[in-house]
This record gives sequence, structure tokens and C-alpha cells, in this order.
Amino acid sequence: MEWYTFGQMLIHIRLGQKAATPDGRTVLRTSAGLLWQGGRQDGDYVQIKDYLFSDIWRIYEDEASLKESCGRGIHEQKEREMLMNQYEEQRWNELGIRRARRED
Repeated sequence: MEWYTFGQMLIHIRLGQKAATPDGRTVLRTSAGLLWQGGRQDGDYVQIKDYLFSDIWRIYEDEASLKESCGRGIHEQKEREMLMNQYEEQRWNELGIRRARRED
């Protein structure tokens, strides 16, 4: 069983997976975002607040979360493409700034 800090959990959790703290608070990663599962905030979007950074999280899948994992590969491919596009755009912007400085 692997435990993660909140930031690490955000990096590692995949579409359709759940993450839980030792005291039972659980979130589900969906294509719409990270949602609370169970408890008084069930179905609410997770708001990043200070107390979350002092928790440890375990990532897992269960039968209930498997339906959310449908299309995971396509979703993750789109995420990678968006990240690559942003990186390339930023890279070209930086190159343009450097060229402009050299020409001055």
C-alpha cells in the first residue's frame, strides 16, 4: 500500500480512481474534476484548503469507480496533448523574446 501527500496524490490519481485518508475521507477523480465521495460533502467538488496538505492519501479503484474509468486512455491522451501544446507555445514565446533581445 502506497501513501501520498495531497500534492503527490493529485499527480498520481487517474480518471476513475479514488483516494482516501486514514480517517476515511474519500475523493473520486472524474472527467469533471475531483469530487468528495460519502459524508456531508458527497458529490461536491474538492476545494483545495490548508487542512488537505497535512493528510496522507491512498489511491485505489473499486467497482463503483470503474465506470468513471471508461475512456481513461482517451482522456489522458487529451491531457498530454494539451500539456504539450502549452509547453510548445511557451517555448516559442520564449524563443521570440530571446530573438527580439538579440536584435536590439
